[in-house]
Amino acid sequence: MHHYVMHCASLLCYGESMTISLRNLPKDVEKAILETSRREGISINKATLRLLEAQLRKPAKNSDFGEFSGTWSSAEADAFGAALVGMRQVDPADWESTG
Repeated sequence: MHHYVMHCASLLCYGESMTISLRNLPKDVEKAILETSRREGISINKATLRLLEAQLRKPAKNSDFGEFSGTWSSAEADAFGAALVGMRQVDPADWESTG
């Protein structure tokens, strides 16, 4: 297993250069760093920073759709519900065997 040393200079590091040692990297993380380094022709340090920065830019996963909650007025929600009434009714003929 490799031992990597990285440097960062950002507001998170309070404006100072900071060295971070990472030990016992999971194989998939190590592989991603090495592949990025080789593919882009950059150092392991730059590849690690690039992957970390890309992860920070990703939007947070939200599976509860909370951002859509309450965005419709009552009238809009009622109109949508009325439009679905026909789709919610089961036609017995759809379940009869044709064969």
